[in-house]
Amino acid sequence: MENKILMNTKQVAEFLDINEKMVYSLINEKGLPATKITGKWLFPKHLVEQWLENSTINFPRYPNPLPPYHGLLIISGSNDILLDRTLSLYNKVHSGHCAVFGNMGSLAGLRALKDNLCHIASSHLLQEDESEYNFDFARDELGQVPAVINFCRREQGILTLHGNPRRIKGVKDLARKDIRIVNRPLGTGTRLLLDGELKKEGIKGKEINGYERELERHIDVGLDILCGNADAGPGIRAVAGLLDLDFIPLRMERFDLITIKDRFFDQGIQMFLGFLRDPAFREMAMTLSGYDLSITGEMVFPQDN
Repeated sequence: MENKILMNTKQVAEFLDINEKMVYSLINEKGLPATKITGKWLFPKHLVEQWLENSTINFPRYPNPLPPYHGLLIISGSNDILLDRTLSLYNKVHSGHCAVFGNMGSLAGLRALKDNLCHIASSHLLQEDESEYNFDFARDELGQVPAVINFCRREQGILTLHGNPRRIKGVKDLARKDIRIVNRPLGTGTRLLLDGELKKEGIKGKEINGYERELERHIDVGLDILCGNADAGPGIRAVAGLLDLDFIPLRMERFDLITIKDRFFDQGIQMFLGFLRDPAFREMAMTLSGYDLSITGEMVFPQDN
C-alpha cells in the first residue's frame, strides 16, 4: 500500500524537486492529479507517479522489444467467444502462422501491450461518461496515442437459468437476499460495466451474495449458472445462446483491438486484421448470437477531426 499514500503540497514539491508555488501552476496548467479536502491540496502518490511517467518526453518506448515477426502473433486482454473461434479459424486458414491469446482482462491486456508482452490488446472498457470505449484507458496506460480497430460490437447483460426461475428483471434484483451471483474479475470490462450499473442503483457489491466469487471467462460464468452454483452473473448474449440460458440485456458495447501505432503495419497484425474481412470469418460469426459486425475491421481511433 506504499504507493497509495497521499502527499501534501510540501511533500509533492520535494518529490518533484520544485518550489511549492510551482505545484499550484502544475495543477492548473498541466493537470497534476490533486484533490482538495478541508481547504488543503492532497496528491495521491501513485497518480502523481503515473502523471510524471505520461508527461515524460523521449520515453524509452521499447526497453524490451518484441522480436521481429516470425509467424507468431500474441493477443492479450479481454475474453470473447467470437475472438476465441476467430483465432482457431485463423490458425487453420493460415498455415505456417500462429495467433495465440492470453486471457487477463481488458486493463491487464493494455498493460501487457505497454510492457511489450503482446502485439495486440483486446479491450471493452467503458469510459466514465459512457459515450466511448477504450480510448482514455489506452492513452493513460500506453502514454501515447494508440491505434484502435473494432473487432465487433456485442451485447452485454445478465445471464440466468432458462426460464428465469428467480424472476430477475435487472441489476437491482441482484441485491435480493434470495439471489446468489457469480462475478468477473476486477480489471475486466464486464466487471466495470456491472459495477457502474450497481452504482446507478445505489447498490454496493458487499450487499450481493456471491459478488466476490470471480471466474475468468464468460463461458465459465454461464456453466456455473447452468450447474446451479449461482442464479445469475454478468456476461454476453453469445453464452446464453450456446448454453440455452436466459439473458437480460444491459448494453450493446464496442469490443476493440488495440496496438501501438508504430507496430500497426507489422506483418502479423496486418494479416490478422485482414482476416476480419474474410468471408469465412463472417460466416463463422453468424453462428453466434449477440454480435454486430457492422464496423468490424474499421479504425475507430485515431479519427480525423
